[in-house]
Amino acid sequence: QVQLVESGGGLAQAGGSLRLSCAASGSDFSIDAMGWYRQPPGKQRELVAGITSAGKTHYADSVKGRFTISRDNAKNTVYLQMNSLKPEDTGVYYCNAGANTTMSAYRAYWGQGTQVTVSS
Repeated sequence: QVQLVESGGGLAQAGGSLRLSCAASGSDFSIDAMGWYRQPPGKQRELVAGITSAGKTHYADSVKGRFTISRDNAKNTVYLQMNSLKPEDTGVYYCNAGANTTMSAYRAYWGQGTQVTVSS
């Protein structure tokens, strides 16, 4: 099993910044792609940004130029730097990772979510 633990959410004013972190832990696992999703109030979960094990990134159009995803493979950790925040960035942010373990085939894992609230 792989556990993902997010941190760094909270309250920010419009135009401000927040940095999210997500650390993967477990035993005998190998992480592939990692990413961040968010679920705005009353809406479906949507992809925010993703990063491959080689460091290739992609972003939702709504966050391009404002958010930056990065990862530290040695620490099995992915980050999301969020700048120029807007009220529409409000939501629960979830970390996602694809991983293999010695006990299970490749599958997606999810963190518990961290709330981000941006006030106008």
